[in-house]
Amino acid sequence: MTRIFPILAALDALLLSISFALGVVSKLRDGVHNPSDQTFWYHFLAGLSAEVLTLLVHCLIFTYFLGTGRWVKEVKIAYTLPDEPLPKLTRDLKRRVFPPALFAMLTATFTGAAGAAAQVELSRWELHAALATLTLLVNLWAFWIEYDCLRINVRVLREVMIEVDRKRAVRGLPSNAEALQEER
Repeated sequence: MTRIFPILAALDALLLSISFALGVVSKLRDGVHNPSDQTFWYHFLAGLSAEVLTLLVHCLIFTYFLGTGRWVKEVKIAYTLPDEPLPKLTRDLKRRVFPPALFAMLTATFTGAAGAAAQVELSRWELHAALATLTLLVNLWAFWIEYDCLRINVRVLREVMIEVDRKRAVRGLPSNAEALQEER
């Protein structure tokens, strides 16, 4: 996950930035009211794509931390591991990563809604522009926290596996690697 996440986060940040830039150009050209200028539609499509990718990236983080947290909890029960430090740390990481991820998704969603309202003149375009700026900043902040938590979580998972192998050795069982080789 620490390999794929930076790629997805960079792609999402790039798409959000492209949508932002196209929005600025569209506003300067009055693209909404100028049918011959396609900039608005490029902005619309880039924004919609960025919103979907933003939801995907942050939902992936939710799923990853829910899944690995559950796995650590089950391993803790199966091998009677102490709650501190590892299982507790996975819960703490989940609590740390969820608010920024959720806030990043919500700001992107509200930005799209404000953009749709501005297009049909139910809202001022400045609200959409302000939310777009906030969305960029919040997503960069969330990506930073998410990656930091991912790095720590990978270390926790490795430490859990080491502890499990130690417990298995005490019980006279093969290590996880040996057990996997036996299954093949």
